[in-house]
Amino acid sequence: MLELIDVHTYYGRSYILQGVSLQVRDGIIVALLGRNGMGKTTTVRSIIGFSPPKRGIVRFDDKDITGLPAHVISRMGVALVPQGRRIFGSLSVEENLRLGLHDKKTSLDVAYDYFPRLRDRRRHGGRQLSGGEQQMLAIARAMLSNPRIVLMDEPSEGLAPIIVHAIGDIALKLKNSGVSILLVEQNINLALKVSDYIYILDKGQIVYECESQRMAEDMELQAHYFGLEKFSKE
Repeated sequence: MLELIDVHTYYGRSYILQGVSLQVRDGIIVALLGRNGMGKTTTVRSIIGFSPPKRGIVRFDDKDITGLPAHVISRMGVALVPQGRRIFGSLSVEENLRLGLHDKKTSLDVAYDYFPRLRDRRRHGGRQLSGGEQQMLAIARAMLSNPRIVLMDEPSEGLAPIIVHAIGDIALKLKNSGVSILLVEQNINLALKVSDYIYILDKGQIVYECESQRMAEDMELQAHYFGLEKFSKE
């Protein structure tokens, strides 16, 4: 479904990704974990085309998409739920959702069925929504593009535990509907709950990978990679 092969990405002279390789197979959730500043968001930006790699390959559905414009990658079936939500505060919920439509024949009911709260709030402006509702809106907007894979960048950031739990449930529903997910997170509990496989990113390099169940059952592994690094446990 999605593969990064020896990806190197820079911001100006700053060498951020230093040979990242990972895979997301069809119909699974892969978590990319790491502290702030380790290159997680840069990985997402390298995939979607915002920060094209200087070296390496990004492949989606057996096609080389390295360096393609973001709108082209999006229309191929790659959706983004960006860090910070990035909804339009001056537009209503419904107007925000319509911006996510690639096929104008798609009904907004697709989003409202997943998030009934948004149906109730569809006339409200983006600025009137709570943080949790804004995150729901960002995910719903991505879903309306009929994606094959969704890149979720820190979806639990700044949210109450009950909302984080709901986000996890939505991720699992998407997976069950056949959508793959690359989940960028610092919330270890959420990542281990919903993902099938994890990669740990440190200073622009993948330093460990395993099946999520193995990590969940191995407290020594958790202590080694997370206990001293002060990852969020909420």
